[in-house]
Parts: sequence; structure tokens; C-alpha cells
Amino acid sequence: MIEPAANSANPFTRHFNPALWADQSRKIIPMMRAYGGILPRDARASASQTLGRLGSLEVRLAANAAEVRRAQKLRWRVFYEEMHAIADGPSRLARRDIDAFDAICDHLVVIDHAVIEKPALGAPRPAIVGTYRLLRQEVADRNGGFYTASEFDISGLLARHRGKRFLELGRSCVLPPYRNKRTVELLWHGIWTYVLAHRIDVMFGCASLEGVEPKALSLELSFLHHNARAPAEWAAGALPSRHVEMGRLSKDAIDMKKALHALPPLIKGYLRIGAYVGDGAVVDRQFNTTDVLIVLPVSAISPRYIGHFGATAERHAA
Repeated sequence: MIEPAANSANPFTRHFNPALWADQSRKIIPMMRAYGGILPRDARASASQTLGRLGSLEVRLAANAAEVRRAQKLRWRVFYEEMHAIADGPSRLARRDIDAFDAICDHLVVIDHAVIEKPALGAPRPAIVGTYRLLRQEVADRNGGFYTASEFDISGLLARHRGKRFLELGRSCVLPPYRNKRTVELLWHGIWTYVLAHRIDVMFGCASLEGVEPKALSLELSFLHHNARAPAEWAAGALPSRHVEMGRLSKDAIDMKKALHALPPLIKGYLRIGAYVGDGAVVDRQFNTTDVLIVLPVSAISPRYIGHFGATAERHAA
């Protein structure tokens, strides 16, 4: 028998890594599904159900692949055209914000029935003006985990609360004319209705500060570090290889009023409701942001806000 040469002349054989090839192969189908906007099977039955109404605005889950693609297009407009994120190949080709997690998430959308779009192909339709991406723990466990785990070590957090139901929130964006109390309130009403329907115990995810220079964000990061850091029970930190120190200023050196004014509305909203912030930030150069970890146990939500939306989410019920 002829033994293979120790140093094969075939470059593919020389560099072939079976484990890496298998890992990449597992990602192909989810990415193809995400590119097409295909909904997860367990999302299809309830997708068209209205979760809330406020005037001409409606919040519900994306009802089909076309609506998922429209939510991805909205994310492109906000993240890439407005905030100058750096597109990868699939996103650049489609001019939509796409990643493999889209194939396993529910996509919450806000629709304005007073604004009718007339696409080149297809029937006129009301505009999608806001979106949030939702990933339940049981779905993440079957499909390789959470997006947040690429930036933060959440393994200890999940292990300490085994038996509780976690929901990852992400990819939140709203078109500029709709960045007001009405739209944000309706998005949160949709999330609260979803939380109740799926008996969620804990919400979490990455929230972003614009910019990739932590020194320029010292005020905001230091404020979060000193005033919103999670207690040990709910603590989790940035991955060691990506960890950026948040406590850059002493607590006494922080101008509280200025810091609150500088924080993005989404992060301020999380804090008002009762959310905690993890230890350490992460610079995300693709999206031109510095990310912090938000952890929001349902048990920690201010009774004021539960009263506002209703213990059974009846406030903006359709």
C-alpha cells in the first residue's frame, strides 16, 4: 500500500480542517433561511396575531418571510445607512441586515397602517417602521445558543438560574420619524405581551452606545458601572478577550445629569424599568458601537410599569 506523502502537494488536503468544515456547514442552512427571511416553524402559527394597537400603529410578529425581509431592510437603513455599520457579503448583496440568528428568532414589528408603500412588485402594503428581534431560550438551546454569547460570558448567569425562562432581545431599531414615546411604548407593549404568553422570567441582550472609542464614552460607561451594575445573582461579564473597562471615572467625578442626557434612549428605558448592566463593555467595530449587557429579571420590573401596561397586557390590546 502506498502511504500518503507527509506534505501533500494538494493545498486543500494540506489545510483541510474537518471540525472547522463541519462547523461552517452547520451554519449554511440557517444563513440561507435568514437570507430568505424564512420564519421558524413554531413562530408561523401565531405570527399574524395582533399584540397591540395605538392609533394607526400595530405591533405583532412578522407574519411571513416577506415581512422578515422588510424588517431586515429596516435594520439596514438604520444600522448601515444611518449609523455606518460595515456590511458583510450577504448583507451588502441584499442591502438588508442579515445574520444566521434571523432564521431562529421571532421578529416583532411595528406597522403604520396610515403609510402605504407601493413596491415595484406586489400589492401595496402598510409600512414597517420599527422592529425587535426575540430569541427564546428553548429555541437557542436547540440551535447553538444566543447571539449575546459572542460578546458576553452568560454561561454562569444561565447556570445560576437553571429552570428560569430567558428571552434575548436584540436588533432594536425604529425609523427616525417614529422615535417617540408612542412607538417605543407600543414596542414594549408587544414585548410584554410576548413575555406573558411565553411565561418569560428574564430578558437580556446587548445594548449599544454609538462609537468605538471607549475613552470618548467614559462618562456613560462609568455612570452605568457605578449606578446600574448587576448584583452577584444576576452578574455576567464581557468575554475576557473583548473586555473593556467601564469604571473609567470615579463615582464622585460623574456629572449625573450630563451622563443621563448622554445615554441612548433605549438604555435609559431599560434602566427605568429596572434592568441591570453587566461587567465590562465590548467594542463592536462592525456596527460602530460599544455594547453593554442588559439583564432584566421580570421580578425586578418596577410595579409602576407593570401597572402601566397591565398585568395581562391589556393597555393597548387590539
